[in-house]
Amino acid sequence: MRKMTMLTTALTVLGFGITGTARAETVKIALIDPLSGPVAVYGDQEKKSLDFVLDIANREGWAGPGITFETVGFDNKGSPQEATQQFKNATDQGIRYIYQGLSSAVGLALIDAVNKYNERNPGKEVVYLNPTNTAPEMTNEKCSFWHFRFDSNTDMKSAGLASFLARDKSLKKVYQINQNYATGQGIATAIREGLKKSRPDIEIVGDDLHQMFQVKDFSPYVSKVKASDAQVLVTGNWGADLNLLLKSAKDSGLKIPVYGVNAQGSGTPTALAAANVENVYNLTTWSPNDDINGSKQLWMGFKEKYAGLEWIFQTYNPVKLISQAIANAKSTDPVAVARALEGLKVKGLVSEVEMRKEDHQTIQPMEVQQWTKANGKDVFYDTENTGWGWKRIDTVDRASSTLPSTCQMKRPAT
Repeated sequence: MRKMTMLTTALTVLGFGITGTARAETVKIALIDPLSGPVAVYGDQEKKSLDFVLDIANREGWAGPGITFETVGFDNKGSPQEATQQFKNATDQGIRYIYQGLSSAVGLALIDAVNKYNERNPGKEVVYLNPTNTAPEMTNEKCSFWHFRFDSNTDMKSAGLASFLARDKSLKKVYQINQNYATGQGIATAIREGLKKSRPDIEIVGDDLHQMFQVKDFSPYVSKVKASDAQVLVTGNWGADLNLLLKSAKDSGLKIPVYGVNAQGSGTPTALAAANVENVYNLTTWSPNDDINGSKQLWMGFKEKYAGLEWIFQTYNPVKLISQAIANAKSTDPVAVARALEGLKVKGLVSEVEMRKEDHQTIQPMEVQQWTKANGKDVFYDTENTGWGWKRIDTVDRASSTLPSTCQMKRPAT
């Protein structure tokens, strides 16, 4: 009996529970995003950004003594079908956490795959960590106990932007230009409804939708904006569609401010600087210039480790939240961690973020940033080595962007 007591004590000191399960443990996370093909550069940047934060979490023991993380890459080639196959490959390897954020269409397919897998494999459940997919339905009608979103969805971002615009009492006319697909349509609708609710006196003088990545010259659209006497142009465009729109605005002499929610996306800052574009504003959650000293470790630390790349800051909050949930649950089991994530509040990059229990949607403040030349003061860090960067000019509080959810979540039995 004495020998058994001594053995139990020794195992406990070494970090083992009395069940014999090792406390020292590596939690593997399957990153399922494009790692080959035309958009592989984004998947590579995402994986390195995640690895970078996980290295910090491992060194500083965010998840508790002995708990470390490791990323395993799975190439979904940008396809929902391939993503579900790679999900199967990950589960075949015993990986119980997946991470994917470069396509809401892929994300919706993974929610379905995770739901079905968990139903068929009790005791081997998998949790889906979603850093950047913003389709509103993922935390509304398609919500799942096994899915957690760490970014504000497009409806929330649009509501936040509409709330900010509504503060300007001189604003009377707004023009919208968006890509003609679900997200673009959703942004247009949310801005329209948000302004109607808070400032019914503001007129939407133009509301154009265009084919994605088919327009090579946006000057006809810009001419319509100028003819409308709009005071502000709002766009949810991203990628080449945003770059070309802003270039046409500059070339056409459009002087009004342009507000968006995707202007920080990879490649757009370079295009803005090349065209010497000014008067551009973006709604997001963080800029390296928010905390110049803190960004030495994060923003500059990443650039020093991976020359030519910039850190995807949306990888920070997921790691912070999942680490705290593991520490609180004193377990790496996905069911226990999922329950610990619900309602969890942590200090994020800028301020407190909360994982809302009812739909697993992160609630957080946002900020409006202005694109401006780096000056060594409030714009200390530039973006994409352009000599330009983002400066916070105002904050949108949580209440202004927090929207109700239609989620009817089915939870596992306790």
